[in-house]
Amino acid sequence: MDKSKQQSSNRRVGLTVVGIVCMMLGLAYASVPLYQLFCKVTGYGGTPQVAENEAEHILKGSKIQVRFNADVNSSLDWKFKPVQKQVEVALGEHALIAYHAENLSDQDIIGTATFNVTPLKVAQYFNKIDCFCFTEQRLSPGESVDMPVSFFVDPAILEDSNAQEVKTITLSYTFYKAKDKS
Repeated sequence: MDKSKQQSSNRRVGLTVVGIVCMMLGLAYASVPLYQLFCKVTGYGGTPQVAENEAEHILKGSKIQVRFNADVNSSLDWKFKPVQKQVEVALGEHALIAYHAENLSDQDIIGTATFNVTPLKVAQYFNKIDCFCFTEQRLSPGESVDMPVSFFVDPAILEDSNAQEVKTITLSYTFYKAKDKS
């Protein structure tokens, strides 16, 4: 094989390898937002749905128990707990509950909450209308606040053969210290 054909072949292989590496880096970079979008749309991984407004109808005869859990990451000097431990709601019924947070430190702290719903298979039916988890929370030293959560459980849960036996749903939040943006 002559030298120019060899160089051309090497260049083509090199460009192909560089293209594959660039494609792999692009996919790796896009995987987190794509996974978050997938979870948001499907409820996978306990990600509840975010509703614009309330359910279209309420099934007064079908009730479900919703329990509330609260955790705080060790890097955040806050006390955090649900005001109510649990509520019983009709499917489709709007519910409003609250979590209580208190800054135990001697400095302003910004916290952010992550959330999930268990069992995971019903997360797609748990719809939050409004929640403190959508924004960072700033608390001054010793300050405390009650933070509301507005939600409903979609009556479509009754049509899902995998979710029909679920009688209790747990909404769980964990507060973390927000990343310093400076």
